Order: sequence, then structure tokens, then C-alpha cells
Amino acid sequence: MTSAWAIAAREYSSMFRIPLGWIVTALFLALSGVLFSRVIQPGEVASMRPFFTIWWSLLVVVAPAISMRLLSDELRSGTIEPLLTAPISEASVVAGKYAASVLFLCTMLAPSLLYVLVIASLSSPDLGPIASGYIGIVLLGMVYLAVGLLASAMTSSQTLAFLGTLFVLLLADVAARVGSGFAPDWAVPALYALSPTLRIDDFAKGVIDTGNVAYFIVVSLWFLAVTTIVLQSRRWR
Repeated sequence: MTSAWAIAAREYSSMFRIPLGWIVTALFLALSGVLFSRVIQPGEVASMRPFFTIWWSLLVVVAPAISMRLLSDELRSGTIEPLLTAPISEASVVAGKYAASVLFLCTMLAPSLLYVLVIASLSSPDLGPIASGYIGIVLLGMVYLAVGLLASAMTSSQTLAFLGTLFVLLLADVAARVGSGFAPDWAVPALYALSPTLRIDDFAKGVIDTGNVAYFIVVSLWFLAVTTIVLQSRRWR
């Protein structure tokens, strides 16, 4: 566990030493600011729901941008070999890299809490849906970052890791949203299970279903387990 936290701290700090981390954060906050200026209108209901809808869509691009260099950069630079030959398990490496990416996502979201304060100063919003909306976006981000970490472990190219993650996330979303309208009834539950975005709408309404929370956690752990196996396979070559 100590090794994992050490890797997480190193990876997290490195995200602020490269332009990519600042660019992703700046673009995210800029788009959020534009949206905020359009949502807050006199006489309209003060709500964060439009933000969550847009943020969930932005995560499809933001998460691959965060995760694409986590392991692919180690593969490209050759530092993965010393890392794996050190007295650190592959699971610790994966856990550390993943924790850093999730922490970075939470850091990126933190400034948006100012919007909540502004809305609260102008009206009396229901804080329940706002809190559950933030929980939903973090859970969705956890799944997307786990997918991106696996893609990053499979290639030394950050570009391929980004595009591979983006393709998988879009395919899962489109297959579920479009396919559910044409698929037979017996296949709809399977499509629903494939798409995290179909499960996320309830969070913006203030509904936290424990089944959905468990789904996001289990899916994230599954991708992390596969990523660990991919790293372990490098020892067998």
C-alpha cells in the first residue's frame, strides 16, 4: 500500500509539471464557465443538472486525455522495466497510477464548487441532487479512467492510448443508446449493463442507487485487474 501511495504521489505531482494537465484543466473549466454564464438566468430555476449532463459528455474526451500517458509514457521511455523489477507489485503500480488519475479528476472538479456557492447565494437550491451529481461524475470518471489505464498499458503511444479509449467509450455509449431501440427485449439488459452513461442519469435527479454504485466500482476494479494482468504478462516475455 505504501508503494502504491508513493507512485500515486509521484504521478499526481507529475501531472502538474506537464502542459497537458494544465491544458485539460483549463479547457474543462473554460467550457464550464461558459455553460454557467448561460444557465444562470433571472427567473430560471437554479440547478446544476445542465452542468452534470455536459460534464458527463466531456468526460468521454477528458478521461482519455488524463489516462493516456499513465503507463504508455513508461513504456515509451523504457522506465517501465526498472519499475517492474523494483520490489513493487504490478498491482501497486496499477493502483498508484489509477489513484493519481482519479485524484487529478477530483482536483479538476474542485473549482466548480464555486458555482454551487454562487447558486446558493442567489437562491435555495436542493443540495441533494447536487451532491449526488458530483458523486455520479466521479464514479463515471473512475470507470473511464480505468478503461484508459488499460489502453495505456497496451501501447507505448499516447495517441493510440487516447484514441483506443475514446473509441471504446463511444462504442459502449452508442451501442447502448442506439442499440436499445432496435434490440430484442432479451438483449436490452445486456446493452444497459454495457453503458455506464445509461446508469448515470439518476444521479443528477438526486437518486443514488446502490446497484449503480456497485456497478461502477466493480467495472472499475475489473479493468484494473486486467491492466495488472497485462503488466504481469511483460515478465513472461
